[in-house]
Amino acid sequence: MPGFLVLETGEAFQGVWHGDSSLEFQRAGEVVFNTSHSGYEEIATDPSYFSQIVVMTAPMQGNYGVSRDVWESHRMWIEGFVCLQLQGGAGREQSWRDQLFEHQIPALSEVDTRALAVRLRSGGTPWGALVSAENSTAAQKIATTLIARQKNKDKDWVHVASRKEKMAFAGLQPKGPKIAVLDFGAKENILRELKKRCSEIIVYPSRTSAEEIRRESPQGLMLTNGPGDPADVQVAVSTVQALLGQLPIFGICMGHQILGLALGAKTYKLKFGHRGSNHPIRDELLKRVYMTSQNHGYAVDAKTLPADVKVTQVNLNDMTVAGFWSAQQNCLGIQYHPESHPGPHDAVGLFDYFVSQMIGTKGGRP
Repeated sequence: MPGFLVLETGEAFQGVWHGDSSLEFQRAGEVVFNTSHSGYEEIATDPSYFSQIVVMTAPMQGNYGVSRDVWESHRMWIEGFVCLQLQGGAGREQSWRDQLFEHQIPALSEVDTRALAVRLRSGGTPWGALVSAENSTAAQKIATTLIARQKNKDKDWVHVASRKEKMAFAGLQPKGPKIAVLDFGAKENILRELKKRCSEIIVYPSRTSAEEIRRESPQGLMLTNGPGDPADVQVAVSTVQALLGQLPIFGICMGHQILGLALGAKTYKLKFGHRGSNHPIRDELLKRVYMTSQNHGYAVDAKTLPADVKVTQVNLNDMTVAGFWSAQQNCLGIQYHPESHPGPHDAVGLFDYFVSQMIGTKGGRP
């Protein structure tokens, strides 16, 4: 069955449609590309990909099967999956294609993903739609309606992806600190890494007030990853501002951007974002170079950071801000994923730095 990825700028990329032709399988979203060679399940279940159609640049997808053990949340968040080759189907007990179908996520294979990735790099991140249609003219008509409808939804994507109720669970280190987590769309592996190092973790919805967090007397605050534009996130910036200097704060990805806004800095949209597991980072704080996993479309403007905040990490591909540190406020923000999935484990030691150094010097119990 033919299918099309139609961009809002008019281009249409034809491929083989995987799914049925019902309206439930035809989706719109931001069209982004990811350069990871593995991790299709982790990517699809990462809440940071909410409202996005993901184009995989590695040619083969689905070739090593599926496992719920690697999921980063309870559901798939992507609006569509585009690739060159989609493995699986008849004769295979479990396949990635079947998983996408089960969760009503459209997929398009046999697409010229090289040409599509070049278009996204040169022209920026557009909205688009995955459509099952007889020809590109019919696909354009359906896509226009789908894109307009998707754009009208709530812009605070963090609120959509965040937990709606507070939850608490025990960590594996009885002498470790008690950590509050502000959930902007947290990947499960952030919570797993904290669990290894802490005595208790309390996870809060994104719009929680500073007063409610103080009530539990945590010894540190984690700001998680999440989807969308940080400028559209409600409540969180004022919450973090109220806690600056009172708690050690560690922000990851969206958490890094919210922390930057709370410090008085500005954020801006990158032309095509950073998405993949092969981004090199130079870290002046721990004096290392990492290969990192990244997924974000916005960055913190270094020129707008206050004087007491030092840029400590840079992305060596384009020299954008990849991390900052304030000794005065005892806060650290990083624009990548130290929890490492999908991708390398080089930067996982930053969790140790948060627990042992940032909290350890402020009355923690590591």
